[in-house]
Amino acid sequence: MTMNPPPRDDNGHVVPHDHDGIDASHGVIRRISELQIVTDKAGQRRISSLAFKPSGGSNGGMSVDLEESIRAAGLDPYGYVTTPRWTGSVKFVVGDLRNENFKVGFNPLPENPHHGEVWGDFGRAKQRRLQTLARWFVPIEGVIIAVS
Repeated sequence: MTMNPPPRDDNGHVVPHDHDGIDASHGVIRRISELQIVTDKAGQRRISSLAFKPSGGSNGGMSVDLEESIRAAGLDPYGYVTTPRWTGSVKFVVGDLRNENFKVGFNPLPENPHHGEVWGDFGRAKQRRLQTLARWFVPIEGVIIAVS
C-alpha cells in the first residue's frame, strides 16, 4: 500500500485532509497508555476522555496508526502498536469517523511511517461519541472504554 504524500503548508506541516488512500472500510488505531486511564467514582477503571483529544501544535489532530498501511508493510499491527508505554489500543472504522465530520489523513513520521491523524471538532460531545465508536484492539485487562 503506497500512499501519496500528504498536503503540507508553507512550514512543512501536514494540513488537515481526508486522504484518498485511506478507505472508509479501513481501521485506524489509537494507542492507549496507563496515563490515559482513570478510576471513576464507582471504582471502575476506564479510558479518560483525554485519549480522545487532538495533540497540540500546528494542525494537530488525534494521532492514530493506519492499520492497512501496517499490514501492507508485512507487519503485525497488534505488535506494532503495543509497547511498554502503549499497553493497549482501540480501533475506529474510518467511515464512522468521517460520518461524524472528522477528517482522516496520512501524516508519516520519521519514527512511524504508518502514522495518521484525525482532525475535527473534539468538543465534549464528540469525545463521548468517539468513546462509543471505539472498540478494543489490544485490550487492557480491567479497563472499559466508556461508561455505558
